[in-house]
Amino acid sequence: MSRERRIGWVPDEYEAMSAGELAQRVSHAKKVLGSRLTILGHHYQRDEIIRHADFRGDSLELSRRAAETDSEYIVFCGVSFMAETAAVLCSPEQAVIQPVQEALCPMAEMASRRQAEATWEALSSVWDDPIIPITYQNSTAELKAFVGQKGGAVCTSSNARALFEWAFGQGGRILFVPDEHLGTNTALDMGLPEAALGVWDPLRPPDPASVADCRVVAWKGFCWVHTGFTVEDVAGARAQHPDALVIVHPECPRPVVVASDLSGSTARIIRVVEEAPKGATIVVGTECHLVDRLAQEYPDKQIVPLSRRACGSMSLTQLKHLAYILDGLVAGEVRNVVSVPDEVAHWARLALDKMLQIG
Repeated sequence: MSRERRIGWVPDEYEAMSAGELAQRVSHAKKVLGSRLTILGHHYQRDEIIRHADFRGDSLELSRRAAETDSEYIVFCGVSFMAETAAVLCSPEQAVIQPVQEALCPMAEMASRRQAEATWEALSSVWDDPIIPITYQNSTAELKAFVGQKGGAVCTSSNARALFEWAFGQGGRILFVPDEHLGTNTALDMGLPEAALGVWDPLRPPDPASVADCRVVAWKGFCWVHTGFTVEDVAGARAQHPDALVIVHPECPRPVVVASDLSGSTARIIRVVEEAPKGATIVVGTECHLVDRLAQEYPDKQIVPLSRRACGSMSLTQLKHLAYILDGLVAGEVRNVVSVPDEVAHWARLALDKMLQIG
């Protein structure tokens, strides 16, 4: 069996079906299963998936939707950490299903619990103040559990600043994982000087003394999509669209954020597009599936990608995978269930709950 067949494998009959046949299968299964089924689609998913989703949104929004529904089956079309979060928040009676279990988030895989524990010990040797770990939602359940055990919290790109303010209000210093750029951008936007920020490379750990005076230490992790945007991209967009508003995601490197007009979460990007006047031109620095969808949904505005960058992991989920999963549910076979060990779920839920209380 080839590598391509191992990743997102489905039976040959699904490979042979046309898009129309697959869509009919999905629609039929949704009708048969009714309220027993909820399909969640992340904003970065292909259009062929989004058109069948009951809800679309960012990762945490969708996990909360999952927890609020009484559906027996939650099919999460996204990447692994998202389905894990839904499994943590949902009841034990609900089955959270990921159509392509090989769809991992590279950023989330850049920080393990073992590495975080070693970093905690290293920082403890030079920091007398409390260490408050904050993990981006884009992290594994194991890492969220570590943060929960240490009294920390999860954050999103929307509420990172609120979580930073909470941590500083506790008199603590922050270990932020796993996205260097969101951590750095949040701290600098709050007015912290660059000298107060450090970067921790888990593959080449620095001397702890080199970050002894830092108030925030950010993990050297990143999003493959958003770190691909450059200052040259921004300059080119301004040259081509002089009157455009340029907005980018805070997972972008600091120079790109500074060169742009605004930075914000996926939710903020969508809101800026929604609220822009007719005829406006908006250049958007985020995953191109979302940018293309915004351009289709707001034809009275010109929505332009800063450059065309797609998330390969998100793109793994195709209509054939969704059809295969739903056909199984109709036949009484539950495939690709995502489960989180009870103890891990307990501590991860504490970190998530703390975020919901604060942010």
